[in-house]
Amino acid sequence: MKVSVFGSGYVGLVAGACFAESGNEVICVDIDQQKIERLKQGIIPIYEPGLEEMIKRNVRQQRLVFTTDAEAAVKESLFQFIAVGTPPGEDGSADLQYVLAVAETIGKYMTDSKVIVDKSTVPVGTADLVRDKIKSVLEKRGIDVEFDVVSNPEFLKEGAAIQDFMVPDRVVIGVDSPRGGTLMKELYSPFMKSEDRLLLMDVRSAEMTKYAANSMLATKISFMNEMANLCEKVGANIDQVRLGIGSDARIGHSFLFPGVGYGGSCFPKDVQALIRTGNSYDSTMDILQAVERVNQVQKSKMLDMLSKVYGEDLSGLTLGIWGLAFKPQTDDMREAPSRVIIDGLLQRGAKVIANDPEAIGEAQKIWKDQIEYRDNYYDVLPEIDGLLILTEWNDYRRPDFERIKNLMKKPIVFDGRNIFVPEKMRQRGFEYYSIGRP
Repeated sequence: MKVSVFGSGYVGLVAGACFAESGNEVICVDIDQQKIERLKQGIIPIYEPGLEEMIKRNVRQQRLVFTTDAEAAVKESLFQFIAVGTPPGEDGSADLQYVLAVAETIGKYMTDSKVIVDKSTVPVGTADLVRDKIKSVLEKRGIDVEFDVVSNPEFLKEGAAIQDFMVPDRVVIGVDSPRGGTLMKELYSPFMKSEDRLLLMDVRSAEMTKYAANSMLATKISFMNEMANLCEKVGANIDQVRLGIGSDARIGHSFLFPGVGYGGSCFPKDVQALIRTGNSYDSTMDILQAVERVNQVQKSKMLDMLSKVYGEDLSGLTLGIWGLAFKPQTDDMREAPSRVIIDGLLQRGAKVIANDPEAIGEAQKIWKDQIEYRDNYYDVLPEIDGLLILTEWNDYRRPDFERIKNLMKKPIVFDGRNIFVPEKMRQRGFEYYSIGRP
């Protein structure tokens, strides 16, 4: 089948590569000429395990091409996937200007039947706006062409996106016609060989499902962070509490790990967008407002921990950072807790030296030369007065603790991801602080 994907960011590249991997002919379209040229050269703008190899393999097999020629992409393919960004506006609502610009482009060039697929994360009612935009363009052209607008939200975890796409938990498809559903089922059939996990529903329910799913996961994280903070005050251990509640099948173990807050391109944006959607329909989203508030406070918790040890003024101190990305297996620093924490350290006068296996390039765009970087995480240690762990990369989980002690001025560790065991750290001679554990 022939597929065009508009937008060569995270979602567009993963979707395009995976559709090509399953045998389809895929055209990835972007207005950024430089990005397209780099993609043609095999230079991938994001880090996602397995993605670079998959893209190069399908380019060699001529199943995947990159272009800025939107007209050719529209005319060539039956499926037109919209996978452009929907950044939050000033009020937190999703900005749909890029989605609607693609819809206008499709309406401008289409000459035969198409299936237009909203793959971007968009608020309820966006499919109607896309349909109206295409209709208005076709009317201006004086032609009548059949088309379907489908909602097909993505549920990709950064760091595991290829696996999530190729072997999905579920594929949600919102349609308003039998034809759209039949064609989408055919497109996704290679991913359903072992089990049919495709869920057909109405368009608005599909649009809502994406926001509801991410908001539920964000809620679990903020709840556990709030419980962890209470555990510290009452003398309980959040690790034991987590096991106790996670063993309940109705709750489960996923997303029950406390830390310094959630970040990334999805949870913060989607929680805010769903709050704004509720406001626009006079439905106050009290729980989600609390989720967002707790997360903002949690990102500053590490600064509070430091204040108790060093005081408010950090002038003259050098602090080391292990982990900059919002989670492991990605270079994404959007809304990452490290951004709030490092900004706070700099404002309080500290010098910062940081390591991350993948996100140093992104960090340099944010802080430039305000902080120093080390390619090897042990090289962070010799100059620092304390070490902050902000991302739970596997690289950091099993270090040489004697080497750490010998390199640091004083072995003080602030563990924002609870990757070490407090009792063992004390036995090793570390002054050790973590989240929700005595």
